[in-house]
Amino acid sequence: MAASDPACDVAHGDGDPEPAERKVLVAVYANAVASYLLHWGRELGFRTVLLEPDPSRVTRAHRAGADEVSHDPARVEVTGADVVVTDHHRDDIGAVMAPLVRARPRWIGIMGSPRHQGPHGDALRAQGVDEALIATVRRPIGLDIGSKAPAEIALSTLAGLLADRNGRDGGFFDHR
Repeated sequence: MAASDPACDVAHGDGDPEPAERKVLVAVYANAVASYLLHWGRELGFRTVLLEPDPSRVTRAHRAGADEVSHDPARVEVTGADVVVTDHHRDDIGAVMAPLVRARPRWIGIMGSPRHQGPHGDALRAQGVDEALIATVRRPIGLDIGSKAPAEIALSTLAGLLADRNGRDGGFFDHR
């Protein structure tokens, strides 16, 4: 009988995955994508945080997926965290993102089409954020799977975060 492969054991539910430090996922702005990010992020082992400055936008589904809900960007601990800004149309984007960018999370990105310049750069400059820190904000984010629906966008984003955390590019093994 062949020796057991620990990776196969884990996939079959028989082994224990390598213990890892708890990852933190911060979803900025309550919307449909954030709801999926929070729910699936928790399933993937993240401690999930929703940052939504407007409490009236937070739904029951958001609260169900979030380990923490915050309305103040200055109070969200992002050291070592993955921060995903889920809306680039909000008027408060500079004020919300500035303290997060300055805190230097492990990873920070903002959703948006690769065909258009994101408004976050000018909004962060207006808040006095240094160009080197603005350059740390990734856009577009997620793996290129042709996402269109909120669930697909969340899936591509989480897959991209996991690939990045694991030092991988996220491509198919047979395309290498």
